[in-house]
Amino acid sequence: MPARAPSDRPNGVSDVERTQANNIEPEAGPNGGTEPVPVASGKGRSRQPLLIRIAHWLNVPLLILMAGSGLQIFAAYPSLGPQGRQYTWYPFQGTPPPQWLRIGGWLAGARHWHFAIAWFFVLNGLIYLIYFAASGEWRRRLFQPGRDTRHAIAQFAYYLRIRRTPPPPDFYNGLQRLAYTCAIIFGLIMVLSGLALYKPVQLHWLTLLFGGYDGARLVHLAVLCLLALFVASHLVLVALHPREFVYMITGGRHE
Repeated sequence: MPARAPSDRPNGVSDVERTQANNIEPEAGPNGGTEPVPVASGKGRSRQPLLIRIAHWLNVPLLILMAGSGLQIFAAYPSLGPQGRQYTWYPFQGTPPPQWLRIGGWLAGARHWHFAIAWFFVLNGLIYLIYFAASGEWRRRLFQPGRDTRHAIAQFAYYLRIRRTPPPPDFYNGLQRLAYTCAIIFGLIMVLSGLALYKPVQLHWLTLLFGGYDGARLVHLAVLCLLALFVASHLVLVALHPREFVYMITGGRHE
């Protein structure tokens, strides 16, 4: 009987099965093939951990109250730039935001709302960021250019119907990671510019970083508009991926 060649499938287990059992993700090799690459194991961890869900849903009323009271504060001087030297490029000088968008009733009431809610927003953000870093969640949620740029472009092309098929599924697609990362950056800039407006003398160095009080005011309003665009795009993505909405309530399956 001829001798058998040594098997590359010990115990009858194929390379694919061994890859799946060891939580290894295939990656394109130099010759177009696939090579297994270990990925971080999420065994025992829900898709949307409890602390992330709590922080997410707390941000909904906090951002609504802060945006509404902030617009009421802006309505007291609905222009950009110093008095007498307003910015000529801003087309809505002297035009206050619609009444239905404002919270607080008047300037003092809006300031009370704004500064009271701001500290809850900051505390919620700090707890979230500490957990985000300590738990390693940032690895699967933050946009990493080397990993996500091509997928983000492909996903965007798919949404525009330029591409017929979406990129390979992942925890989040590249476009979602980009939006998620931008939201964190917007939140940080919002807090820093808000502190510059709150204590422009005591934190004069921070105010100067934004180009002075009027510069900080401009940045604060601009970031509010960007956050509004993020919320709109976030709602569109939720509509396209409704399962994520369910996961943000239930936590989803353990991975």
